[in-house]
Amino acid sequence: MSISARFSLAYPASASPTFTLDVNLQLPAQGITALFGPSGSGKTSLLRCIAGLEKVSNGHLIVNGECWQADNVFLPVHRRALGYVFQEASLFPHLTVQGNLDYGAARSRRQKTNKAPPADQRNIVELLGIGHLLLRQPERLSGGERQRVAIARALLAAPKLLLMDEPLAALDYKRKREILPYLERLRDELDIPVLYVSHALDEVSRLADHLVMLDAGKAIASGSLTELTARLDLPLAQYQDAGVVIDVTVGAHDAEYHLTRLDFPGGCVHAGLREMPLGHRARISIHASDVSIALTEVTDSSIVNRLPAQIEAFAETRHPAHLLVRLDVGGTPNSTPLLARITHRSRDQLQLHQGQRVWVQIKTVALVE
Repeated sequence: MSISARFSLAYPASASPTFTLDVNLQLPAQGITALFGPSGSGKTSLLRCIAGLEKVSNGHLIVNGECWQADNVFLPVHRRALGYVFQEASLFPHLTVQGNLDYGAARSRRQKTNKAPPADQRNIVELLGIGHLLLRQPERLSGGERQRVAIARALLAAPKLLLMDEPLAALDYKRKREILPYLERLRDELDIPVLYVSHALDEVSRLADHLVMLDAGKAIASGSLTELTARLDLPLAQYQDAGVVIDVTVGAHDAEYHLTRLDFPGGCVHAGLREMPLGHRARISIHASDVSIALTEVTDSSIVNRLPAQIEAFAETRHPAHLLVRLDVGGTPNSTPLLARITHRSRDQLQLHQGQRVWVQIKTVALVE
């Protein structure tokens, strides 16, 4: 199952120049798909088109085989089985938390086109950790609590698709840290596809399974998070903290040296000891500046993580002294890409070239949390 979305929209008609949204996407109908890009790239416009808030004459939207928009079809917002979470929680101030949740559940019953079974309110309340808030008025909630209630209300409408438009943008750093684990639980435990708008790479790195990069109204790339963060031709590669995000599995713990082994396709790395069960899935971030290249395995070094790899490509960076190198770790169809930032001088002295087999040394492995 998948989500097929194609929209072409220019607006406002009175402005000059007009902004044009022109996208054609096939998205997975599971997990979190992040719509990522700078302000003005078209993220919210695309979300509004999917929600039916923008009536696009040249549009097409199929959600899990159900047509929401085509040449002669346009389901209005209230007939689309979706939940929408905005930057501001927008709770009803005259209702308690429980009253707001009841409204979401009632909306599901009013949608005659939504054949999904009623959402399990107890499970959603538990997942979002709001059970102790049910009798409170919205004015007595923190920003993070209000947003968790808004998410619960949207889920209780039993949506087939959840849209989230920068839901953490109005929160400070502490509140963001509080709410992110709840969003991870929703991703891992609920079978509802989520389209998540953000321009914050740390949020995307932690939450997203699939990434769509938007720029000037166009989708310039769409794919897995690991693959797109390792693409040399995308704007992410030019970030100062460019690097890859990799899904890993906890493979072993070394109590003597206080290390945890993290496995991924093609290899493994060690990080500081973590209280995670074996088999637990996690994510790591490896910055290009923390990866060095050697022609042979270096055994007389304090760097623990050393992996065989093959050079795939080089790319210039904004800094004239540096190059980015894309490396393939593992050499299998499901191997893992890495990025390394080196100098032109290092490339020339080592005579590095495309297709060459080398060793990479990884100075720092950071769990994304």
